[in-house]
Amino acid sequence: MKELMERVYEANMELWKRGLVIYTWGNVSEIDRAKGLVAIKPSGVPYERLAAEDIVVLELGSGKPVAGTLKPSSDMPTHLALYRAFPTIGGIAHAHSRNATAWAQAGLSLPCYGTTHADYFYQNVPCTRGLTDGEIAGAYEEETGAVIVEAFEGRDPMSAPAVLVKNHGPFTWGENGMKAVENAVVLEEVSAMAQLTRSINPEAKHAPETLMNRHYFRKHGKGAYYGQK
Repeated sequence: MKELMERVYEANMELWKRGLVIYTWGNVSEIDRAKGLVAIKPSGVPYERLAAEDIVVLELGSGKPVAGTLKPSSDMPTHLALYRAFPTIGGIAHAHSRNATAWAQAGLSLPCYGTTHADYFYQNVPCTRGLTDGEIAGAYEEETGAVIVEAFEGRDPMSAPAVLVKNHGPFTWGENGMKAVENAVVLEEVSAMAQLTRSINPEAKHAPETLMNRHYFRKHGKGAYYGQK
């Protein structure tokens, strides 16, 4: 449990160091599926004051805290909903980074205009539907998780490990918390690139599917050949 808390602390600090968080606007979690435990940043604690012992550990099934004296992130029910629905993910990051949040506020999925996007995200990064008034008034954070799951119906969540929650912001995930942060950093960069692409050429088209496939599958899947063995 101590090692899990330390990893989640380091991932949260990486999110902050990479400039994706202002004040307390973000959180990272990681799951130990063998033990059924999730560790997450505490709610409202500034990053400059955060310590590994502040990380809160909860049971995946019940959401009951088992370690830590602070309240978990208010986004905790969203994280738990994603871990329960997507058994292949091991870590989740959430921030309100400027460019990705702008796409979410516009209610637009992020198209793949080029190979930088395709290296990490297969085809578009989806934007969820908006929550209904009833969903907002009810179990809001759980419903946020539900609309994310809905947006990935029929789609492997690890093929495009990111989502834009309409009028809210981005969530990313990966094999662990640090990989989720890496995907958050890349999502922010390709969001900025896409915005610039549209400003230069409002008629810009998606990258050809053959090019998208080549770049994605050279890094992912059985035939991947990028990097060192």
